Order: sequence, then structure tokens, then C-alpha cells
Amino acid sequence: MIKLLWIAVLASLACRMFFGRWPWELLKSADRSAAVSRAQALLGVRADATREDIIEAHRRLIAQVHPDKGGTADAVHEANAARDLLLGKLQQGQLD
Repeated sequence: MIKLLWIAVLASLACRMFFGRWPWELLKSADRSAAVSRAQALLGVRADATREDIIEAHRRLIAQVHPDKGGTADAVHEANAARDLLLGKLQQGQLD
């Protein structure tokens, strides 16, 4: 049991040395990139989409899934979350 704990600690330190990040940080970034890919697919935009492209795609999607047009509130929330994620990624990329 203690050997496994030492192996986990050493593997974590090696990951930090080679990649500059802890293993759990690498997993988190993988989850975020998957979420960004899903958001791009939902809105139908490319990876290099501009702010205007994202907003226009969001407007088109909302026009289709709005509850007044026969959609659901969950679909609207999902579209808003996708827009917010992509705009946040775009703004973060501009700050870097």
C-alpha cells in the first residue's frame, strides 16, 4: 500500500517536471478542451471564430430552440453556456 502511494507521488512529481503541470491540471484542461469542442459543434462555428461569428451563431440557434418557437428552456441554457464558454475562451486568448 505504501509502495503504491510512493509510486503515485513520484509519478505526480515526474509529470510536474516534464509537463510543467500536475496530473490533475492536465485532466482538467482535457475536460475544458472537450467542452469547447462540444460548444463549437453546438453553435456550428470553427475553432478560429471571431466574437461576431459566435454571437451570430448563438442568435441563429436561439431562434430555433427558444420555448416560444417550440424549443425547451434547457436548450436555451445549453446554447447560452456554449456562447459564454467560447467568448470566455476568446477573451482569455486575447489576454495571453
